[in-house]
Amino acid sequence: MIRYLIAPLAALILALGLAQAPQRATAQDAGEVYVQIQALPSQAEALQAIQFYERGLSDVKGFSLGNGFYAIVLGPYSRGDAGQVLRVLRSESRIPPDSYIAYPSWFAGQFYPAGQDSPPEAADAAPPAETAPAPEQAPAPSDSLGAALSNLPDESPAEARRSEALLSRAERDQLQIALEWSGVYNGAIDGAFGRGTRSAMAEWQQNNGHEPSGVLTTAQRAELLGQYNAVLEGLGLASRADARAGIRMDMPLGVLDFDRYQAPFAFYAPTGELAAQLVLISQEGDQDTLYGLYDILQTLQIVPEDGPRQRGSRDFRIEGRSASVVTHAEASLEDGEIKGFILVWPAGDSQRRTRLLEQMQASFTRLPGVLPHDAGAGAEQSVDLVAGLEIRKPLRGRSGVYVGADGAVLTLASAVSGCGRVTIGSGLEDGVATKIAGLDRDTGLALLRPVEPLAPMALAEVATVSPRISSEIVLAGYSYEGLLGAPSVTWGKLADVRGLDGEEGVSRLEIHALPGDAGGPVFDMSGALIGLLQAPQDSARQLPDGVAFATAPLALAEMLGAAGVSPRAASGSAALTPQALTRHAEEVTVLVQCWE
Repeated sequence: MIRYLIAPLAALILALGLAQAPQRATAQDAGEVYVQIQALPSQAEALQAIQFYERGLSDVKGFSLGNGFYAIVLGPYSRGDAGQVLRVLRSESRIPPDSYIAYPSWFAGQFYPAGQDSPPEAADAAPPAETAPAPEQAPAPSDSLGAALSNLPDESPAEARRSEALLSRAERDQLQIALEWSGVYNGAIDGAFGRGTRSAMAEWQQNNGHEPSGVLTTAQRAELLGQYNAVLEGLGLASRADARAGIRMDMPLGVLDFDRYQAPFAFYAPTGELAAQLVLISQEGDQDTLYGLYDILQTLQIVPEDGPRQRGSRDFRIEGRSASVVTHAEASLEDGEIKGFILVWPAGDSQRRTRLLEQMQASFTRLPGVLPHDAGAGAEQSVDLVAGLEIRKPLRGRSGVYVGADGAVLTLASAVSGCGRVTIGSGLEDGVATKIAGLDRDTGLALLRPVEPLAPMALAEVATVSPRISSEIVLAGYSYEGLLGAPSVTWGKLADVRGLDGEEGVSRLEIHALPGDAGGPVFDMSGALIGLLQAPQDSARQLPDGVAFATAPLALAEMLGAAGVSPRAASGSAALTPQALTRHAEEVTVLVQCWE
């Protein structure tokens, strides 16, 4: 409540007598009225107070009283609505207890919102006349809701207003929420039925074959709420207390049921064809635990990467969206306990998911206790699982080699084909996002550049002379697609400097390689880059084990030059020790991951 001391006590009493004493209504005031909540001695003070009130109230306006004071009012409302607004807001202490009904003729001119010089004439915006609506043929009820509505008594507008006056604040809020859901209302959910709410009611009545009086009858209120809740039919929404997790909330028990505990989660799995999942979160912890949970959840398969994230000091919310699912996760920290939930729902069912989520959030209640840390300790373990939830995995992992000081990577075009995004890294930390900077379909090579430059430990040096046939070679690659967190080094031989059909630009290798090695660098014993391992060819002809192919160094250099990268030329130095060669191979080899 904003109050100001404006003068000594005698002056204050006189001022308030002038500013707030109710005046006699005139004949012109038979239409809309206002709820006056304060009067202040300057327009600047009034504007400051208006900013305060607008944080929690709608329809806030400012008028000059013509005596040096400036009134802050709500409205306009019909006379009956104004009385209800006054009772509701005063009972909730949202407006001063001495607020009262004010009439348009009391005001000299409007200063807020700007652009109006006087209050609207009562006759210009009179509420719909309270006359019985013209008879219309109502649609025949076709379900249980229609049958229930048919048993409700008809009401005149006056009777509807009287029954409406008996509604609680929660019931009035619910009607505004339902009107908002139906697409006819976009105002505040404040339980005050002003012009915006009345217009929305009239529009809903018009859309549903009723006389647009702007006042919903008991039957119409039931019909509106029935439409609002119909989207939840079949979900079996019911309150359920999970005593072990210490959480009570409304759950769709018609499509989900309890499955298992695996700390810090309680799993509710689908019972039918609907691909939905509910996971309760319950554990002891502090802010560090909460932040760690926030980070871990974003690595899970059930939490798509696209979508907003919000983390505060005591809570977080995550929304992930993909072509198949929409996931909402939230948790908060209170008294050393972290509790929340994850809802996974099929994409394309947004109305039902939104309504269900609202109901779950509104009903979420903390009960005593949290899941013990050893709950579900005997469950299946895997490096791909976090407490029973699968970690998000790439579509595939291949290898590449650093060729640019800004972190540019040379790899295979097949490694990045059909990817939603491509990252580079070691597999132990989050990959760095990249963009495809060059693509050569003739050689099957691709150049990647990181979105933000990074500094590799070392760069590959491309051989300037052809290696000798039968010489030893070294292949570096992420053989197990990042599972080990570092490249593997495999020794082999150069079988030929041409392909099986004598084609140039291809080297044949005698080496045992795995799919993850594709795109990995091939070195001679001096550490010079003599090729990039090609992916196995799809062919009806099965080659013997240990046969692989690499793109020759001349083709690598030409592709890099075309992409604007000046490759480093190998100096032709002496052979390295096995340890030094292995270290060099690990420094320049990079994991390339393709994500959905």
